[in-house]
Amino acid sequence: MDVDEQNTSTSFSIESQSTPQRSTRREAISQFQQQSLPACKPVLTPAWVIGTFFMISVIFIPTGFITLRASRSIVEIVDRYDADCVPEEFKINKVAYIKDNSIPKNCTRFIKIDKRMKAPIYIYYQLDNYYQNHRRYVKSRSDRQLLHGLGYNGTSSCQPEELSNGLPVVPCGLIAWSLFNDTYTFLRGGSKVKVNRKNIAWKSDQEHKFGKHVYPYNFQNGTLIGGGTLDANVPLSKQEDLIVWMRTAALPSFRKLYGKIEEDLEAGDVVVVKLMNNYNIYSFGGKKKLVFSTSNWLGGKNDFLGTWYIILGSCCIFVALVFLLLHMKISTSRTYGETPCLSWNKKSISS
Repeated sequence: MDVDEQNTSTSFSIESQSTPQRSTRREAISQFQQQSLPACKPVLTPAWVIGTFFMISVIFIPTGFITLRASRSIVEIVDRYDADCVPEEFKINKVAYIKDNSIPKNCTRFIKIDKRMKAPIYIYYQLDNYYQNHRRYVKSRSDRQLLHGLGYNGTSSCQPEELSNGLPVVPCGLIAWSLFNDTYTFLRGGSKVKVNRKNIAWKSDQEHKFGKHVYPYNFQNGTLIGGGTLDANVPLSKQEDLIVWMRTAALPSFRKLYGKIEEDLEAGDVVVVKLMNNYNIYSFGGKKKLVFSTSNWLGGKNDFLGTWYIILGSCCIFVALVFLLLHMKISTSRTYGETPCLSWNKKSISS
């Protein structure tokens, strides 16, 4: 056999081997295009449906009770102080009280600890009827300016708090301008309770959204002061109160972390809170509350998740029982797959 005959025979054998592969591939493509590929078609028999609902309820209800128990184990104390910290002569006109800088804003609250609270104890301030999710409010900021400072001039989104006395404001915008500025001091048994104000903001915000070399400039120097002031010698990445406040809330009632008490509070202790009632929520009918809370693996106190686990699990049990009763009633009258009982055959049977 010469070389040409050998090459011809080799090529013929390769083509003969590839022909079945090509035909198989063409058949698969054709089946895919015609949507005739083999598929799993589960039959939802009553046993499967009823069993699935029972299985969901078996998982959901115990999970709900465990979650609810974990939430109830968290000790939480909420104290509303905005109304009680207004002098009697200004009860009728609270807005005049909060706007008059000559009137002292100091106030003292006594909070009794009913149940032992293990450290760390988180301190939050809660604001109600405060819409941080308002579109104009949310847009009134400049993320690039927060990161680059005066090196970035495109701050038109910060209006109406873009400039003050003809000079740029850092940080600009309504969110920073309305910074919460109530302050709290805590005493127990005549001694001061230390509150850790560090590490209350997200690390990602500190490192990636607020510049390490960006300092407040011309902030709160206008005729209308919105909220708290900032230390001009501390970079924005270290101003954790500002960073916490700038992460806007989605709901009109929200809490923001103020600090942490890193010592236990025993049952029966009385914590004296000396606060400065500076923040104006009276103009729009808001509320201010001080919150003490412990935490566990679930986080803070929240009965919503556990309650709805139990509700959904109970609904699944109810549906499963209804299906079971229907199944028992129907199975006594006919068998499955009885074609004369199909809706399109009933007319022909009656005729």
